[in-house]
Amino acid sequence: MELREYFQSYENYFWEWTTDEDVPDDTGYNENNLISIPNVGAIAYRPYVIEVLRELKDQGFPSFGSLLLVLYAIQDGYLNMDGVFYYLKKQNTAFGIDKSADIDLAIRFLENLNSLGSSIKKGQNKIILLKTIFKNTHNILSSGNSELIIKIFEKRPYKISGSAEKKKLVFPVINNDINALAYLQKKFPTAGSIIEAMKGIVDIPELEDEVVEEETTVETDKDFIQELIEEPKTFQVGSLIKRIWSGLKIPMRHLSPGEQPIGGISDMTNKGELHRMLLSEFANEDEVFMNRVANNEALYIQREIPPEENVFERIILIDTSLKNWGTPKVLAFASAIAVIKHPKAHSECKVFALGQTNVPIALDKVEQVIENLNQVSPLLDVSQALETFFDEKHPEKDLEVFFITHEENLANQKVQKVIHENRDKLKFIVTTSADGELNFYKYHKGTRKHIQKIVLPLQELWANPPQRKQKRENVSTNGKRTEVPLNYPILFPAPIKKMATFLYEGEFYILSNKKQLLRTYLSDNYYNKNYYDYYKIHHGCEVLIEDISVKPKGQFALARNKQHEFILCQYQPDKKLISKLNLNTKEYSELNLTGKNIPPIFQLIYFNRNFYLHHPTQDWIHEINLEGNISIEQVKNDLEIIKNQTKVDAEIKKLSNSGIKILNNFSNIGINIEDNLVISNSELNKLYDNSLTFYRNRHQLKIFAEQNKNKFTFSDGSEIITDSRGMLTFKSSNKNVPEFYIPSTDYGFLALATHTEFGGSEYYLPTSTLLKVKKMEDMYAECLKRFIDQILDYGT
Repeated sequence: MELREYFQSYENYFWEWTTDEDVPDDTGYNENNLISIPNVGAIAYRPYVIEVLRELKDQGFPSFGSLLLVLYAIQDGYLNMDGVFYYLKKQNTAFGIDKSADIDLAIRFLENLNSLGSSIKKGQNKIILLKTIFKNTHNILSSGNSELIIKIFEKRPYKISGSAEKKKLVFPVINNDINALAYLQKKFPTAGSIIEAMKGIVDIPELEDEVVEEETTVETDKDFIQELIEEPKTFQVGSLIKRIWSGLKIPMRHLSPGEQPIGGISDMTNKGELHRMLLSEFANEDEVFMNRVANNEALYIQREIPPEENVFERIILIDTSLKNWGTPKVLAFASAIAVIKHPKAHSECKVFALGQTNVPIALDKVEQVIENLNQVSPLLDVSQALETFFDEKHPEKDLEVFFITHEENLANQKVQKVIHENRDKLKFIVTTSADGELNFYKYHKGTRKHIQKIVLPLQELWANPPQRKQKRENVSTNGKRTEVPLNYPILFPAPIKKMATFLYEGEFYILSNKKQLLRTYLSDNYYNKNYYDYYKIHHGCEVLIEDISVKPKGQFALARNKQHEFILCQYQPDKKLISKLNLNTKEYSELNLTGKNIPPIFQLIYFNRNFYLHHPTQDWIHEINLEGNISIEQVKNDLEIIKNQTKVDAEIKKLSNSGIKILNNFSNIGINIEDNLVISNSELNKLYDNSLTFYRNRHQLKIFAEQNKNKFTFSDGSEIITDSRGMLTFKSSNKNVPEFYIPSTDYGFLALATHTEFGGSEYYLPTSTLLKVKKMEDMYAECLKRFIDQILDYGT
């Protein structure tokens, strides 16, 4: 392969040669010195790419496109990976050949690379990383051919100009690049497996710190911006943020100059090391020289001190007046979140909504964004609130104030007056508009300067809003989720995170963070205490009601009315609000308690057909009715209420450690070289008699299941259906293997059950069940082993 062919660029492909006129090249050929992805960002300068290739020449070059994708994925800072993935997915339909499976594997590999720790992607470690993954990969050039390409470039760098002239894209180019990455994903299915392979080449102490347990829970694994995009109420805001990031020129860190010499006398000192002494000092006679050194009269070149980071606090003021409603307000909140959540932003940030007053708001959670998007003011301008903010004392040493408003509001005389009077305190102004245009202005020494304009293609970005989540989807084709039942023959694992726990008429209930009402059990009746000693009291739970419309704040109490419907009472002390929600009929009523003078020590409880705001030391308490619309009255405290609540608190404490970490973010399902099933990088193994547990997978996968939303299908037709609440359903293509279920938790012994039989930890066994209890080793042999054997037999 010749130099021109290896570096050749193509029409409508993901990368191209460009020229940065401000950066000279030491080869003397300054054209085509930068490789970039159109509308996404730069990959690397040519000298850097050539240096990487020099390091790889002994083992042979990988395909140039696959190398560029890897180099982009391991860059530091914000990367527009979605833009890269768009180009890759676009190639699936380019030649009418289905490459979707390989493209998905390639994307997964790039995501794994991107998730590696920063120490691995720097300096010599980066070279070791590249050598590790590209060793003996697909479509690799010979070392001799690779060395020849480097030698030709060193002699005639201008030959790159021929490669920069784009040719028509052909299928082998796409196929080589995609296949190389798909092969690497199969070879290195996880970020951890890449690190382990690097350890096999060289001993790198920093790698020990990078091998961290991969978090599999939705709460921590999911990107906040992605959560905004997936929530219909915040989709418009979330879909703008990364586009704003890609063009944002606001400095995320400020550097103080510190003690930086600028040349001349200021660059000299009379103390220093011998090698920093001015050469003119050595021209003195020996006695004079020694005398000057001894008396600190000799001159040295001063060591430069790098600039230090200036820690400052940002305050963002969002205009909520009439002109900044609708689309402009969406742009305002997107701009604010883009500044707060920027990957390079490390400063503290406070946000205020300006209306009739200054209201401090938080934008750290999806629920907070939804709530604060409803901040509206009927005022025509917020000049009074803006003036009030600047009149207040702000003791912070370094303060950076942003004011986000509609572009027409800058023409308002009152607003202009306040801005002019406080121009020394104001750092940035951001203006919004209804057509998606954002303008950024910076104040420097009292003078306003326009620094950039970002035009957001709103119609394009908002073209595919997410649908509101259905209670249960009932089809598995056309990209929709496979139906899962409300409950299974065995119990779900109890979640760790809960809004509240209740004891009602001898039964325990949980209000989970996923807004479900769960019923759980406590028991000490165990068949095998040797294996399941940890679970001598706790049991799993069953789902009673889902999609409860409730805010996760305040205090809760639960009861049933005369119709046996669940009534959830909620008390929010900060809002002075008490409310009731019928979980079965969704009937809701609330009451504002302003003026009731309820002490902050009062707690919401249930007793004898009523809710109470109660404290045992108070003579008078507040009673809230269970039936009908909500009302409240003051009643005398009762000793029976106190006694009952003491017992309830003691019982509920038994649930304090009942939660188990649930595996609910599923990927990489397959069978490893040890013939064990792997679910999301966890191996399902039977290491002890009569037990089944998830362990960290340390073996390479040899068979992969194809994913369609929450259904994973093997080549023989066997299926695993995942349920993010903590359950796996197994359906074998062998009809002699019954459908069976296994909980998905990463701690403790598991259970395995069909519709008629049960084995394993009794934590998952319902208190009232007709399931026949058998040994786990028998259930394993009859169900899971036969499930795996069917897949393996088909593969051979």
